Amino acid sequence: MRELKLKRVYRHFKGDYYLVEDEAFDSETGKACVIYRKLYGDGSLWIRPKEMFLSEVDKSKYPDCPQKYRFELVDIDSKAGH
Repeated sequence: MRELKLKRVYRHFKGDYYLVEDEAFDSETGKACVIYRKLYGDGSLWIRPKEMFLSEVDKSKYPDCPQKYRFELVDIDSKAGH
């Protein structure tokens, strides 16, 4: 499985950006989940299974998608030169 980077920005394959806030565990199943914030609109928090967050795009459903993964890490350069 790919590595999840906390406090970093990811681009969803449909184009929007999200900040990964943290990782948590489902109290019923014990499975790892990703807590992430929308970087648009109301900036709300969302959660999804880590396995799904890091999964590949379903190319049979989205054949023209240029991204390999559902969420991909984005490097953001500092405008202030930091």
